[in-house]
Amino acid sequence: MYSRKTKSWLKHADFIIFDMLSCQIAFVLAYMTRHGFQNPYNSPTYRELAMIYLFSSFLVAIANRTMKDVLKRGYYKEFAQTVRHGVFVFLVATLYLFSTKSGMAYSRIVLYVTTGYYVVIAYGIRLGWKRFLLKNKKVKAGPAVYFLTTADRAEQVVTRFRERDMRNSTLQGMCILGQDLTGRTIGNVPVTSSENTLLRFLCDKWVDQVYVALPADVAAPAHLISDLVEMGIVVHVEMAELDMDRWKRQTVEKVAGATVRTISMTMATPMELVAKRTLDFIGGLVGCIFTGLLALIIGPLIYIKSPGPIFFKQTRVGKNGKLFKMYKFRSMYLDAEARKAELMAQNRVGGGLMFKLEYDPRIIGCKRLEDGTVKKGIGNFIRDYSLDEFPQFFNVLKGDLSLCGTRPPTVDEWEKYELHHRARMAIKPGITGMWQISGRSDITDFEEVVELDKKYIREWSIGLDIKILLKTVLVVFGKKGSM
Repeated sequence: MYSRKTKSWLKHADFIIFDMLSCQIAFVLAYMTRHGFQNPYNSPTYRELAMIYLFSSFLVAIANRTMKDVLKRGYYKEFAQTVRHGVFVFLVATLYLFSTKSGMAYSRIVLYVTTGYYVVIAYGIRLGWKRFLLKNKKVKAGPAVYFLTTADRAEQVVTRFRERDMRNSTLQGMCILGQDLTGRTIGNVPVTSSENTLLRFLCDKWVDQVYVALPADVAAPAHLISDLVEMGIVVHVEMAELDMDRWKRQTVEKVAGATVRTISMTMATPMELVAKRTLDFIGGLVGCIFTGLLALIIGPLIYIKSPGPIFFKQTRVGKNGKLFKMYKFRSMYLDAEARKAELMAQNRVGGGLMFKLEYDPRIIGCKRLEDGTVKKGIGNFIRDYSLDEFPQFFNVLKGDLSLCGTRPPTVDEWEKYELHHRARMAIKPGITGMWQISGRSDITDFEEVVELDKKYIREWSIGLDIKILLKTVLVVFGKKGSM
């Protein structure tokens, strides 16, 4: 979905958010140091200063690129960069106060001490967050890259890519155009498919990006590139004679030292990605608080009707086929997964690409009475009002999910996907999305779900996310509306 530059910004969005929070904490502590144990936000004057610090921290991070290579910096370089960031924030805030002639209304001690506190707090949080990411293997591997090239250029392309790639990419394999060299190894990268078997291989092995490097006299396979983009894979094409008019979402950039034209279903700016991650972070934090409160209420009800854990953990497929554990409140009996196979014949969605039943006996408390009517239980109540989804806010905080996106499929559903179905997972999946607010209980055609998800990917904006979130609330409470 995104170009290489925007992906790097997305990786650092968490650090920018934590820096903004550090700045606010430092400001509060500095105010208390000067004025005693009082709330600075109660003062209109200092409330304005707090907002100045908030936006200054964000602007400095974006304009000065202080988060560039943040994951590669050591202790000393990180400290120097934190000090640099803090000084720039102080200078931007001071410039604003000088320009508006309002500097006399503020304590200079608060301004100076805020900078000192910020350096200490932000430095500690940066180191702690980097340690957490490394410990959980979130940043050890970069994007999974696959090569499409010719036999005479293959080794040169791989060597150059390894020498200049700064993303720690995982090289998943290559396809040699015009020859079937499957089984051979070139530059320690296996040739895993021919031109005819490339798409099938990419269906079985998740890949983030395909790098196309061909001589000027060899025409790029436009049909293959079109299929790859349709699958949701980002394609980098080294500059050559190629008709690109059919794809609207493209940009020119540098990848491993080469000038390439990058093609994907859609692209977002760094500012848009930071805004989306900020929305996810705030929404995830608030959602986790509500999840804790809900657990105190519905947790005992779940346990009484079906003794066992109140939370349910299931492996789901995320962006580009990466697996993660998704959390829910348990609304089904403990043997629900085992009983799924015997109920598959009653599935309302053909092909097994999704699973929906009119009457699901696996749901806690759900029964069919002698007269044929269905008596709903606590599990139905949890599902009807989407209360089971609340623990997924923890996945949002972790970065597995977004607030808005596509529905993450189960592993067995993913394995049945055709090429164009995989475009759904070109972005990070979400708690809610286009298909959920378009009558999720009525949609039984999976192709319709795919089209709604692709529409979301192509038309994505922060405004659309906010629209979907508001519409989700209306749908959950049974109100009607239109996009």
